[in-house]
Amino acid sequence: MLDKLLAAETTASAPAVDTGESMSLVLGEELSENISGLQKILSDLWLGFVDKLPVIIFAIILLILGIIISKITVKLMGKALDKSKLDLTVTKFLRSVVKIVLYTVLVTVVLTVLGVPTTSIIAVIGTAGVAVGLALQNSLSNLAGGFLILFSKPFKVGSYINVAGVEGTVSDINILYTKLMTLDNKAVYIPNGTAANSVLTNVTQAPKRRVDNVFSISYDADYEKAVAAIKNAIGQIPKILTETGCEPFVRMCAHNASSIDIVVRVWCNTEDYWDVHFDIIEKVRAEFIAQDIEIPYQQLDVHMK
Repeated sequence: MLDKLLAAETTASAPAVDTGESMSLVLGEELSENISGLQKILSDLWLGFVDKLPVIIFAIILLILGIIISKITVKLMGKALDKSKLDLTVTKFLRSVVKIVLYTVLVTVVLTVLGVPTTSIIAVIGTAGVAVGLALQNSLSNLAGGFLILFSKPFKVGSYINVAGVEGTVSDINILYTKLMTLDNKAVYIPNGTAANSVLTNVTQAPKRRVDNVFSISYDADYEKAVAAIKNAIGQIPKILTETGCEPFVRMCAHNASSIDIVVRVWCNTEDYWDVHFDIIEKVRAEFIAQDIEIPYQQLDVHMK
């Protein structure tokens, strides 16, 4: 009986051994085929790379030469524009535009040399343009604002302007932003779209500016004497213009609670504005002190019972 059971177990286990061996054979054949396929792919890639190597090297050389030529072209164009009578704002803007165009053409040529069809390149540029246009609507607005500034010329490099709550001297105008340098030497970048669509004050556009000051004297002071003192102070400032149409103006302008106010308006060259502004304040005060003209100040009388 025991011999029959052992024989049955041996007979039952035999097919399992055969199945395991067949599965190992199948897996080994698949692995071998995969390795052979991978080797073939790598071999094809290597042969393709070797076949395209001269073209790739040529494309790299072309890219390097193109970058060098583009830089030289922009530099030569910049020198030519500097010698021309064009405004500095226009020359800087044209440099930025030409630089972008040259690099775009260079990339297109290199891709064409590598075998990329021109139609595909144009299609990709068009699609990318639409996508970028949707994603960068504000930047496109700034780009349009840059062209508006270029052609309408509300300001130029060197102008002192006040726009979007910021004021300073324009130091650079590029495709997207206008750079201002404030009086305390901070660099502020204003988007061209904002600059083109905001209320803008160009302080230095006109060659002459008017300086306005108000001086207060006591009610007990001699008004005519105070006016004479102010005019004497004005005469000590050589940067004040006195030609026809620019005569100094000195008149009483208000009766305040504790003072009489006198407005002083004089004209000067735009670049002399701040010198004249502070000189008038200093000279008038000195004249008031010298001629014993009382300068009032705020005071409060308190009566106690």
